[in-house]
Amino acid sequence: MREITITANDAGRRLDRFLRKYLPGASLGEIYRIIRKDVRIGDRRRSESYILCEGDILRLYLPDSTLAVLGAPDPSECGRGFPRKRASAAKRTFGIVHEDDDILVVNKPYGLLTHGDAREKKDHLANQVKDYLTAKGDFDPREKVFTPAPANRLDRNTTGLVLFGKTAAAMRELNRMIRDGEVRKFYLTIACGEISEELHLSGSLVKDEASNRVTVTASGQGDRPPGRKEIETVVRPLEVLRFGDGLTATLCEVELLTGRTHQIRAHLASAGHPLIGDSKYADRSARKINRYVRERFGLTTQLLHACRTEFAGNAYEAPAPKRFNEILGKLK
Repeated sequence: MREITITANDAGRRLDRFLRKYLPGASLGEIYRIIRKDVRIGDRRRSESYILCEGDILRLYLPDSTLAVLGAPDPSECGRGFPRKRASAAKRTFGIVHEDDDILVVNKPYGLLTHGDAREKKDHLANQVKDYLTAKGDFDPREKVFTPAPANRLDRNTTGLVLFGKTAAAMRELNRMIRDGEVRKFYLTIACGEISEELHLSGSLVKDEASNRVTVTASGQGDRPPGRKEIETVVRPLEVLRFGDGLTATLCEVELLTGRTHQIRAHLASAGHPLIGDSKYADRSARKINRYVRERFGLTTQLLHACRTEFAGNAYEAPAPKRFNEILGKLK
């Protein structure tokens, strides 16, 4: 039998959702069977929809061998369920812009994934933040199913602000504010060509998972394919840059009114202004500029930086990285 004390971060979860986190190897059918036969809250059986409360004692009447097969943490390693920290923590490379009891706002560097993928399972931003909070005592993975997580995501080669909820309540509120459009997100980038006035772009986006590429079409154009999502982007020109042999680009502030995969890169490219260095969405007019920045600066990816975010009456800013400013200065 395993006893689990429900903490504040796990309070408010449905019983079935808690157990799906605690027993990741169990199917949904197995979870419901376990709830019917092998779970007590205190001394009572509860339905799968029961909302856990802080201080509840959840008893799992399963042998350790079964719990191990279903992916439950080994109590012999950590005393109360989850390992305190991994044997080898990921080296911290992110900067801290703001931190309080509920949220952490970080500045993600170039080349770091926000989440892990099939090729990189350890050294990514989410793990670095988890290790940081564990080391300073703000997160104890032995006692929680909840794990601090990013509320927004940046591509590997996009730098800047990422928001983390340090508690379950804060994470829910961040997700709600983003979903309801209460979080404003601003980016700095350099786009090919001259942009002389503010652009309000709208359209539809469809992602091709196989190529990790999105296609943008005008709103209402053609049939509605599966997975199509409406997008809206505001582009504010800051400075026109003239360089090389008649080449032109524009330093821009971009505001995302919706947040989709590759939205800025694909939306500006569809408007005739692909980001400099971005070969994935470059058109014929961008090739000269991309060749220029590749040969002179070694730039082979987009210059895109999440520079400012505003929510709940506060604004958080991250300065552009050194490399961005160096390339910008030389293009001037």
